[in-house]
Amino acid sequence: MHVREGGVEVEVQQARDGASEGSGEGVFFNPTMELNRDLTVATLRAYREREPRAESYLDAMAASGIRGVRAAAEGWDVTCADVDAEAVALARRNFEANGVDGEVVQRDANALLHDSVFDVVDIDPFGTPIPFADAAFANTRDLVCVTATDTAPLCGAHFESGVRKYSTVPRNTEYHAEMGLRVLLSAMVRTAARYDVAARPILSHVSRHYARTYLELDSGAQAADACIDELGYVHHCEDCLHRTHESDLLSHPPESCPACGSNRVLTAGPIWLGAVADSEFALAVREAVTDDFGEAKQARETLETVADELDTPTHYDQHRLCKQWTRSAPKMDAFLEALRDAGFSATRAHYHGTAFKTDATVAEIREATAALD
Repeated sequence: MHVREGGVEVEVQQARDGASEGSGEGVFFNPTMELNRDLTVATLRAYREREPRAESYLDAMAASGIRGVRAAAEGWDVTCADVDAEAVALARRNFEANGVDGEVVQRDANALLHDSVFDVVDIDPFGTPIPFADAAFANTRDLVCVTATDTAPLCGAHFESGVRKYSTVPRNTEYHAEMGLRVLLSAMVRTAARYDVAARPILSHVSRHYARTYLELDSGAQAADACIDELGYVHHCEDCLHRTHESDLLSHPPESCPACGSNRVLTAGPIWLGAVADSEFALAVREAVTDDFGEAKQARETLETVADELDTPTHYDQHRLCKQWTRSAPKMDAFLEALRDAGFSATRAHYHGTAFKTDATVAEIREATAALD
């Protein structure tokens, strides 16, 4: 089977639904990850302008090699790695068929990274990226790109698994996409800091069944400490949905909810509380999206929303709030405009159509939007 994507044509095998390319279960190609690959290529284009010295790119779990072939077509010095001999043979054929240069090696990603250093490293495994994080942050110069498909542990739906893998306390809330992304970022930031490396997200998104982030690296203990300072905790009331957050390595949860007095307050953390994207860079990536991308429309919409999002560490779900208040949900644009008219900041969140971010409390949101009922 052959597919054409982003100006290249490759021979592929179909993945089972929900799997990423580097599944470790044969040579798979996942068509639902096209948005991920389109955004990767656009990010590589924009990052070349941001950091002109960056030249080498490692696709650490190559599978069919399509991501590496597309990067090579953009002029990057590409290395593709996979432990599966069939994947290596297929990736080599795809490089040759597209007339682009690239090295394809049969190596474990961790072993390769301990032998070599790359400017950009892309970790896109099936499930958690944690087994590859140490090697990636210890042996990358500029940018580490990370995909995680184990969204249930990340967001707290599989609590014990999330604690084991990410060394944090995830909580299953209505803002599960935000929770999962910030649990992932916390683990990546803490891993990088062990090597006196600051890993700061310049672009992140949660799409379909995965979280994806691009972390720019800066060497030095002080820079790493500055990232650690942006870790902290979220305290979430299960009854009235009020939430607060604190930047600290130690948690100081309230004994009861300050809004309604409930004792059912969940604490999550340490999670990343800082910005999940650089707005200017997100817009630069948007400009790098071209019409030959199969997911061009979705990519542009996602990037525009990401660039505009507030940096709050949680989002609200409009339908959940309105159900809580026994109201009908109004149009989102009118809902957000009412919040802005009341003096609050309010933006959409890119995760889904009813998600929004604001600096207003739940009580303030309710009051500001009461006239829409």
